[in-house]
Amino acid sequence: MSSINASFRNARPMQLADALQNARDYTLTLFECFAAAGMDVAANVPQLRIVNPPLWELGHIAWFTEWFILREAATSHPADAIYNSLLSRGDDWFDSNTVAHRSRWTLDLPSTGAVKTYCHEVLDRVLDKLTREAFEDKALYPYRLALAHEDMHGEALLYTLQTLGLAAPARLVSDQQPCYTPVDIRFPGGTLHLGSAADGGFVFDNERRDHACHVAPFTISSSLVSNAQYAEFIADGGYDKRQFWSTAGCNWLMQQERSAPRYWQREGQQWRTMRFGQLSTLTGAEPVRHINLYEAQAYCVWADRRLATEAEWEYAALSGHSAFRWGHLWEWTASPFEPYAGFVADRYREYSEPWFGSQQVLRGASFATPSRLGSAKFRNFYLPERDDIFCGLRTCAWDR
Repeated sequence: MSSINASFRNARPMQLADALQNARDYTLTLFECFAAAGMDVAANVPQLRIVNPPLWELGHIAWFTEWFILREAATSHPADAIYNSLLSRGDDWFDSNTVAHRSRWTLDLPSTGAVKTYCHEVLDRVLDKLTREAFEDKALYPYRLALAHEDMHGEALLYTLQTLGLAAPARLVSDQQPCYTPVDIRFPGGTLHLGSAADGGFVFDNERRDHACHVAPFTISSSLVSNAQYAEFIADGGYDKRQFWSTAGCNWLMQQERSAPRYWQREGQQWRTMRFGQLSTLTGAEPVRHINLYEAQAYCVWADRRLATEAEWEYAALSGHSAFRWGHLWEWTASPFEPYAGFVADRYREYSEPWFGSQQVLRGASFATPSRLGSAKFRNFYLPERDDIFCGLRTCAWDR
């Protein structure tokens, strides 16, 4: 495994240096896609709740890295940095905790060239500082945090290109999904140690504390629901029959007037979809993507199935069963995003705590997730209505 793909959680200084450079190259490559479309200018970017102006996002990524590594901030509290930013108004521009989302379109940001120069300068200083760090978890924590933060924003930038109908470099979206024949896998259940132990390496605060959890016997599909399976749901009136939908799902459906997944278009007897601004024919055996929680739940009711809990999903992913395949799309679970017992917010205080109770857990990874970030322990989370992310669903059988 190359150093840029090794898990960031236990990465050594040299591995971190390679990965931080790789992440920044990726960020800048995606930013150029927006710039080529004139969207480095905020006025040209649609004001959507699910996107940021790309120039602001680029500056924020570098600012976050500077904040925790170069400025040695104890936490994300606005008063907790020891040193000043390289930018005279860096905190006023790029602190996501104090800069409201809607105001990011009207900030008097530096020029595109100046923000890119800031990105390069921050990374150069970070890599220089990293050469003097010991291979100790405490010393490397801010570097690992900054890397994970940039990798998450990198995936967000890619699905923002999809949201805005912009092209992405072909080498970054070689996303042909593997096509497997789904089979049900029966697991006997037992005791699972849910969460991550804090006895070495990087751990996200929402993974703490690691604790024993009883998992009852369950049956789960070996692979994700396919486009063809989901098309059967549509053909059977899935979006018209309210009995398949929860109350919240019905409310969302009426507001959207949706009759198929986001980006699907019917042409004659075929379904086609928009992928990064290009219309293409859906492959029936590929996993269905851009499905929100309400759609996933409705499909399950129609199919007389259910979503897995996050404990069931983690149990299956850690089992080593050769037929259980994951990592192609994020997978909705039946579990609301809640803290584990004994939760304490980490230095990045706003990473988890503000979102408990309002968001839903997704597990796995997507084709756009760097392998160094992937883990069967990772708890992703989004609002139930989000369908812009690279997500799908896997079902479980009911035990009756």
